[in-house]
Amino acid sequence: MLPRVGPTPRWWAGAASTTAGLSLLVVTALWAKNGGVSDPTAGSAGRLAALWSADLLLIQVVLMARIPLIERAFGQDTLARWHRWAGFTSFHLLIAHIALATFAYAASGNIFVQFLDLVINYPGMLLATAATAALVMVVTTSVRKARRRLRYESWHLLHLYAYLGVALALPHMLWTGTEFRSSPAARAYWWTLYLLAAGSVVLFRVLRPLWRTLRHRLVVDHVVPEAHGLVSVHFRGRRLDRLPVRAGQFFVWRFLDGPGWTRGNPFSLSGPPNGNQLRITVKQLGDGSARVAHLTPGTKVLIEGPYGRLTAESYRGGPVTMLACGVGITPLLALLWDLPYGHGQATLIYRARHPDEVAFLAEIEWLADRRGVRLVPLIGPRAHPRSWLPMEYADYTDAAALQSLAPDIASHDLYICGPDPWTEAVRAAARATGVPAAQIHRERFGW
Repeated sequence: MLPRVGPTPRWWAGAASTTAGLSLLVVTALWAKNGGVSDPTAGSAGRLAALWSADLLLIQVVLMARIPLIERAFGQDTLARWHRWAGFTSFHLLIAHIALATFAYAASGNIFVQFLDLVINYPGMLLATAATAALVMVVTTSVRKARRRLRYESWHLLHLYAYLGVALALPHMLWTGTEFRSSPAARAYWWTLYLLAAGSVVLFRVLRPLWRTLRHRLVVDHVVPEAHGLVSVHFRGRRLDRLPVRAGQFFVWRFLDGPGWTRGNPFSLSGPPNGNQLRITVKQLGDGSARVAHLTPGTKVLIEGPYGRLTAESYRGGPVTMLACGVGITPLLALLWDLPYGHGQATLIYRARHPDEVAFLAEIEWLADRRGVRLVPLIGPRAHPRSWLPMEYADYTDAAALQSLAPDIASHDLYICGPDPWTEAVRAAARATGVPAAQIHRERFGW
């Protein structure tokens, strides 16, 4: 019997959002109390920009620290958007701080000479410069055009330098920041923020995954080819009935099979957890996913998770339609096994470019026979670049096709999983057919 994972209270999402906003207000109030308002100079404005930048940077760290209540309240899609917004805003404020501070100190001299003097001679500035360089690298590689050119594993490794940037910036605040030096209240508040951010990362990104890995001791049981370029990995372990995971969720997996084991990859469960085994299904794309096909039985596994909100927790009951594209079938298949819909109340719309890419036909046929699941395969090249449909629906609009495939879809719960552009096209079509936003549940593959 798997442990029950209860729903996150609705009030938690609002409380967490309010707390983040209040943090910026408190930082602004502390700046004003320490002479910020009465000092209308570039230096004072630069100090406020630095404080906002630091606060957003710490909020950004907390957003992606995988704190269970926050992750379950908002979901990774929302947290990733906020993380991105907070990161870029923090970086722009940091650049504004550097420019304003340099201008203030160089009011009567050469601005470039003054900048070098600040870096070389002021306490903590060399470390702050190194922190800025680390953050510049992280931000540059996070721009969408640059990010698409990087392997997921490379991008993820570079992204970890953000933690280094946060750590290296702290001495500069301690040694030269007006708030740290002159205000005990501000000093206590900032130390609390830093300790909260650092503690969240250590607890939820390091200690908790390590404890869960040691407790359950997952190893590869066997690997099964499912379709062209698609393999399933079955795991066995200890006390899996105590692992608080639900169908539709994902883990970050690290396989101890040789070089590269430190790089984690997020893969969803493709079957319902049953307390004895877990199964993931992986499309062979980058280096991390391609190596999965060659895993041998007995390979040890490090796990981080479970994460994701694409679970039965959001199901209202009654008819349900699931729309999967490619490897997006994995969490939706797990949900098809798990959701308590009635016989004939579930529709699976399965999009693939080629018949060879369709996986799990035997399981889907079993679900069709025993639970009345209606399968709608959409096979073939895309009708046009922005459509979620194949060529056979080229004469339909996206919304009209969805209405045709599921005539009463406005009353259904919709679960969508696939690549970002495809997922967004399906969501837009669903909204155009009258499906309320609260009934649309999606998990996107993007980083």
